[in-house]
Amino acid sequence: MNPHSEPSKRSSDSKPADSSSDSSAQTPSNSPRPPKPSGPANPPSVARPSRRIAPTGPTDPNSTAEPAGPPGPADTTNPSALSHPAYIAGSPPPSDPSHSTAPTDAATAPSADAQVTLRSPAELADALPYLLGFYPDDSVVLVALHGERGRFGGRVRLGIPTDRAHWPDVADQLADCLISAGQERDERPAAIIVYLCQEPAAGESGKDVKDRLRPLAQRLRTACGALDVPVLEALCLSNGRFWSYCCPDFRCCPAEGTPLVMPGTSVMAAAAAYAGMQVRGSLKEMEARLRPRTGPRAAEQERVLDTAAGALVPRMLRRDGAAAVRQDTLELAGAMIHRFRQDTPSGSNRARDACDDALITDVEAADLILGLQDRVTRDRAAEWMDGSAAAPALRLWRALARRCAGGYAEHAVAPLTLAGWVCWSTEDGPSARVALSCALAIDPDYTFAQLLHHAINEGLDPEPLRRCLREQHREAVAATEAPTPSTVPAAAETPRPTKRSGPARSGPAGRPRGPRGATGPGSRTTDGRSRRRAGRDGDRSRR
Repeated sequence: MNPHSEPSKRSSDSKPADSSSDSSAQTPSNSPRPPKPSGPANPPSVARPSRRIAPTGPTDPNSTAEPAGPPGPADTTNPSALSHPAYIAGSPPPSDPSHSTAPTDAATAPSADAQVTLRSPAELADALPYLLGFYPDDSVVLVALHGERGRFGGRVRLGIPTDRAHWPDVADQLADCLISAGQERDERPAAIIVYLCQEPAAGESGKDVKDRLRPLAQRLRTACGALDVPVLEALCLSNGRFWSYCCPDFRCCPAEGTPLVMPGTSVMAAAAAYAGMQVRGSLKEMEARLRPRTGPRAAEQERVLDTAAGALVPRMLRRDGAAAVRQDTLELAGAMIHRFRQDTPSGSNRARDACDDALITDVEAADLILGLQDRVTRDRAAEWMDGSAAAPALRLWRALARRCAGGYAEHAVAPLTLAGWVCWSTEDGPSARVALSCALAIDPDYTFAQLLHHAINEGLDPEPLRRCLREQHREAVAATEAPTPSTVPAAAETPRPTKRSGPARSGPAGRPRGPRGATGPGSRTTDGRSRRRAGRDGDRSRR
């Protein structure tokens, strides 16, 4: 049972990117005493953010190991300063993210009043969702501890393989991935904390899960030790309790496990609340918002998609058919975003998603899903990524991903990638990783998702790409507003000299023009007619 169910929302998927506070972990008093490459490890400490923590840095991208195949590459978080959870806005990036309390360098160490200490395995267990931004269901998570200060650094998460034969390879890969990532930046981890998170299956208890995962925990400790980085603590989190694989003392770590602290009552929760961060619920809850619908509604949507796909092919074969389809798709997407903006739902995630699903018809969803398969159209749709359009666009992309039912599951890659892009652009790294991981699980070779996923893991800034898309949008608008060849001659004909030449005016027909040779305006009636005629001519020329 997940003790960190989704709190009130900042945006379930749109929010500050890695919601992890500046943290230092120290060795809990009941953990074993492995040889330590650097100074002694103390109870874990977390920097209490005196300012809002900058939403930078990749936490873990959420990829799941395939049970039938070899384990896939692990998703890592960058232990660099930009990706470090301890990076506080306005402060110099921490140069030594590590796991101890005593500062070794007064110039780079945070001030004493910016420190919060985690003093037990229970507080370590409670800190995990804040490090990732969500509660990681069915996952193995490794957290690096850097330097003598013992502050949390990079993180890596992978789904627990169902095939136990893959466990040794997964353990070796995760350990090497996390440690080598630190070495590339001259920040080799001093120690590692291991988390195994899995809920009991039918007929199981939390203790059964702990016993079943013990070989994986032991293999992870061996893999890290083989690379000269000790595992200071290995915890199993299941059914609202935790167990330590490292502590042999049953007085502090009983066989039945220790209940997790009440959500919102821990030191880490207080620091996160002070910093304005939140846990976005569990990984399963976040993925459920992106999963295709099932049942009779899915069958109906699939039927509408079949019809729309059959009608799309003849349109694409016409002259300039592709350009027309792109324009229609973008116009429809813009109308949908406007509709979503006008109707903002409230309540739980499920209630909000149900309202969003009701705002778009099956036909509209089918036209958008098929239109977004075009790369140019998708790239133009990515321009809705900030400002007032970001939130409704994210809701639209999620709704479209849920409509990719049945045989159209692969079509969800485009809206999922757009959802990940909007989340990253709005500084919601955890939600971006979930969306992009779902996209790559469907199509591992989707280039746009690959590039975004890599950029988030490297802690890159999305602003350069946003500037590029804004410029692209301005150019597209300018091209649309530019006069076309058919309107330019009409504008030149505004004087209409042919109306001035013609038969000589005489009699009553000529009098409304005013006296011949007059330099001033004619009578009021005459001038009024002249202006009205010019207006009509001007109108005709503009059309």
